[in-house]
Amino acid sequence: MKDRDCLALRVRSGRLTLLDQSRLPHVQAWFAVDDVDTLVEAIHALRTRGAPMIAIAAALLVAVRVEAGDDRETVGRAIARLREARPTAVNLMHAMDALARALEQEDWRTAVVHNAEALFDNDRALCDAMAEHGAALIGAGERILTHCNTGGLATAGIGTALGVIRRAHERDNSISVWVDETRPLLQGGRLTAWELGELGIDYRLITDSMAASFMAAGEVDRVLVGADRIAANGDFANKIGTYGLAVLAHHHGIPFGVVAPHTTVDAGCATGAAIPIEQRLAAEVRGVTGAAGELSWAPANATVANPAFDVTPAELIDHWILDTGVFDRMEVEAGVFQFGGAAVGF
Repeated sequence: MKDRDCLALRVRSGRLTLLDQSRLPHVQAWFAVDDVDTLVEAIHALRTRGAPMIAIAAALLVAVRVEAGDDRETVGRAIARLREARPTAVNLMHAMDALARALEQEDWRTAVVHNAEALFDNDRALCDAMAEHGAALIGAGERILTHCNTGGLATAGIGTALGVIRRAHERDNSISVWVDETRPLLQGGRLTAWELGELGIDYRLITDSMAASFMAAGEVDRVLVGADRIAANGDFANKIGTYGLAVLAHHHGIPFGVVAPHTTVDAGCATGAAIPIEQRLAAEVRGVTGAAGELSWAPANATVANPAFDVTPAELIDHWILDTGVFDRMEVEAGVFQFGGAAVGF
């Protein structure tokens, strides 16, 4: 397998290492991933995250294990276990299904490694295509609000929603970004703010509850977010808090767009109601854990609800920005999109 390198993942000399995103922005530490247990733990702990990145990391780990000499049965079990590691993110399932099909071929070792490498390379191209399509929508000096983290940390390329923002900035450095901190795990405050700072893009970090006030004051021109799964009718699941932003944007007449590769589309999922929502640990809401240690602000026995994602209905979305193009609500309602040049149901 050839060496590969992106912002949060490296494969060098047949070994996979990942950037520990739970320690950003203050500590940039890499950790080796040599087995399925390590990667499953990292996914659950959000040490690696982002729907495309999870899929790519899982695929490359399988390829690493194949090249290390694991037999077909062992590789099959690894694929099955990794497929279940993140129930909402459909990219992971698509990637593992592709490797499972490769495993059935006569020259299965070559096929699995080739498929894993292609997933990495293709994701970079998908990010560039999304960036081009999305940047064409953005006017000079726009003030864009985003949620969670959708940049190079979450993909093999420049990102989804943040990739669009990056490409728009390259064309017009007068744009600026409102960054939701994204409670409870602060992926906006920790990760998106760090990425934007590294890129030299003007941003202001806000708490999630401030978005409505800035929209009402006319200080937000567009909302761009990513997705972990898009249903056949255009509903989509994303980090908790996204649905609220869509409601607010709709009320204030602000364009709301979701940016994702076509690998995030689940044509077998009829509506957002069928998307499984991961429930996370109560401790994440009672306090925060980071590089500086643990801080708790709630009673230790406080009863907590902590869904990781919410579902935004299609009627609140203005643009679906995919690598295959930009689609509006009328096109989604018509049920026809273009994937690879062929008209198919979305």
